[in-house]
Amino acid sequence: MTGTATKVVVTGLGVAAPNGLGTQDYWAATRTGKGGIGRITRFDPSQYPSRLAGEVPGFEARDHLPSRLLPQTDHMTRLALVAADWALADAGVKPQELPEFDMGVVTASSSGGFEFGQRELQALWSKGGQHVSAYQSFAWFYAVNSGQISIRNGMKGPSGVVVSEQAGGLDALAQARRQIRKGTRLIVSGGMDASVCTWGWVAQLAGKRLSTSDDPERAYLPFDAGARGHVPGEGGAILILENAEAARSRGARTYGEIAGYGSTFDPKPGSGRPPGLRKAIELALADAGAAPDEVDVVFADAAAVPELDRIEAEALTAVFGARGVPVTAPKTMTGRLYSGAAPLDVATALLAIEEGLIPPTTNVEPADGYDLDLVTGEARPAEVRTALVLARGFNGFNSALVVRATH
Repeated sequence: MTGTATKVVVTGLGVAAPNGLGTQDYWAATRTGKGGIGRITRFDPSQYPSRLAGEVPGFEARDHLPSRLLPQTDHMTRLALVAADWALADAGVKPQELPEFDMGVVTASSSGGFEFGQRELQALWSKGGQHVSAYQSFAWFYAVNSGQISIRNGMKGPSGVVVSEQAGGLDALAQARRQIRKGTRLIVSGGMDASVCTWGWVAQLAGKRLSTSDDPERAYLPFDAGARGHVPGEGGAILILENAEAARSRGARTYGEIAGYGSTFDPKPGSGRPPGLRKAIELALADAGAAPDEVDVVFADAAAVPELDRIEAEALTAVFGARGVPVTAPKTMTGRLYSGAAPLDVATALLAIEEGLIPPTTNVEPADGYDLDLVTGEARPAEVRTALVLARGFNGFNSALVVRATH
């Protein structure tokens, strides 16, 4: 069966996050409120105004990947390749046993392989062009994760990359669903970013939204009176999406359905027109055929910029009513992972559905005036059947995605 009626389900998860390497470690930390934000160790941050980040712990690429791949890959691509391996294993998929044109890869990227690019540019400036790696031609590129995953697994079906900053992770999953509805059996999707290097750090500072606090518990505070910008991080999640009938025919376990999606773009500042986030939410709910009162939890974008927090809170209040739905932002434990953030939130929502537990927004004391039922302090037991995940990209991207239990 193909077409818009085709159900698309998630059958595998691969996670690399600052508070857990692997899905089990990540969920064990997240459900108990354990964070992974700390002072940067990948370079000396002392000369920069922002010195905290979420770094993936204990990751040694050589323990997971063949040595031939290491010279040609950036840190983010190594994370993506390993997470894809874990997701495929979790789904019980052996790519060599499936037709190569029945499998594709659609990922998101915010910045590409910045660390690899920085190293090669340093070689160019200090030693000359003959010392620049030939792999620089693609290792920095936004599409490199999709390319390397597809090559490693022999996947020749519809593939691509989506670049819309933090919103890109949801946009990639939506594009993956679209390709499956067109007839592709399986798509590897999600996002992984890792720009914790000096070149990438300067680029992030230029956006003027980074927290300058040195206290990991007070640096990233969405919806809090002390909100002062976000803490960046590295990592994300890779998900296996399949045609529901194909997954059922092979006896696969499913985490849930990608049930609805909507995206908008904000109007030009000063135009007088409203922001587009509320419309994105409404489009996603309509696409899923879900009424607002069917949503059991919202995973917030959680910018930690007062104006942006207000816009998000007002959109949620307009759709669900004041304190009308539990809201959480577990990314307070990891930092904002750019293209990896929303796929990680989707994975977290699916784990919340599986366990019946809404993970907390850590360290936050909700400010007056937001009218949100923010889950803070500790996890909240709840029957979760339908979850809404929100993501906004720099300069106006808005995306919303609905995931739903399948059993």
